Amino acid sequence: MNFEKICVLGLGYIGLPTASTFAAHGLKVVGVDINPHVIETLQNGNIHIHEPGLREVVESALSSGNLIVSPHPEEADAFLIAVPTPFYENQYGEYEGRKYRLADLSAVTAAAEAVLPHLRKGNLVILESTSPPRTTVDLVKPILERSGLRAGVDFFLCYSPERVLPGQILKELVENARVVGGITLESAEAGCALYATFVKGEILATDATTAEMVKLMENTTRDVNIAIANEFARLAQKFGVDVWEAIRLANRHPRINILQPGPGVGGHCIRVDPWFFVEAAPELTSMIYHARQVNDEQPHFVVEKVKQALGSLKDKRIAALGLAYKPNVDDLRESPAIEVVHLLQEEEAQVKAWEPYKHDANLNGIHMAASLEDAIRDADALLLLVKHTAFTNLDPMEIRSKSSAHVVIDCVNGWAQDQWANAGFKVLRLGVNK
Repeated sequence: MNFEKICVLGLGYIGLPTASTFAAHGLKVVGVDINPHVIETLQNGNIHIHEPGLREVVESALSSGNLIVSPHPEEADAFLIAVPTPFYENQYGEYEGRKYRLADLSAVTAAAEAVLPHLRKGNLVILESTSPPRTTVDLVKPILERSGLRAGVDFFLCYSPERVLPGQILKELVENARVVGGITLESAEAGCALYATFVKGEILATDATTAEMVKLMENTTRDVNIAIANEFARLAQKFGVDVWEAIRLANRHPRINILQPGPGVGGHCIRVDPWFFVEAAPELTSMIYHARQVNDEQPHFVVEKVKQALGSLKDKRIAALGLAYKPNVDDLRESPAIEVVHLLQEEEAQVKAWEPYKHDANLNGIHMAASLEDAIRDADALLLLVKHTAFTNLDPMEIRSKSSAHVVIDCVNGWAQDQWANAGFKVLRLGVNK
């Protein structure tokens, strides 16, 4: 197939890099977003997300004229839907006494309906948003067929999940294997042809529902593995063991790779996607459900560690270092660090947070420090929640000279205990009973 113009709906962490990469490879791209701030920011030559190398790619795509941004889609050869699929904040399903989260697919519905007036015979539509199994065939397909065109006959319809790591998105978009699931073989082949524009990794064709399940399986596996690491941290603390040392030794076995514990699981993917399986088949997903429970409870375990260090938290001044859901990114979505801060505030602690990658974040109820120095100056304790390189490289002697804190609580094994102890700090670590 010959693709000259595509429409990318959703210009977030996946949509913007994808649109810019297609534009860099010669396609005309209309990037669509319903958020006026996103459109205005891009039209002014700026970007609204932090991702290494992205600014340069976006600037080049815009200046070349290959990428334009708009609040509305246009006629095109192909449409890519890359919009958020969160869960509802206050709606739950229930199965045998177990409550589970429900997927909010309203953005997918709205995007498909926005494509509808522009859909023409021979077009390709690809859903990239992480979705519950059968979303492509049971939700997107019926919406698009309201055009009078038949999916798989008059136009091609696929599901192709993004499988990239924040901080390496531009590299992995090109180099990673790509799974393309079509509602027909011809649809899958059309999707493969489009991604071949820039993908150097293997492009693997399958059916749409299998492709949806592949993405969920990947993130659910990681969630379950993190849950067992977090349970190991709790057990180690109970038994007087250093969990970090125990994991290091266990991982010397050639068939063992235990992940790292921490304050919980965040991000739009791993914390959300397992619930799609639970919602779709609650009677078959007890392990997935319980892994989610373990990881969602982990921020409470962190707060207990802070209490171990400080006793009553009322009026204690705590510098919370890091709010992103993972190291060295600016993504705060579903971050357990933010939940820890809120829980500390419920205990009447006075928390100042410093997030070097998003220092201007406006988070409801969280006091954002103006700088690292501002966060730590009058603190009683320093709480390391994210393993940002900017934090792991801190000199404890220098910090000691700038802060009134005498206690540090390390939740991510980011600081050398002996160095911080030698600088005069009492050091407590998650998963260690001291």
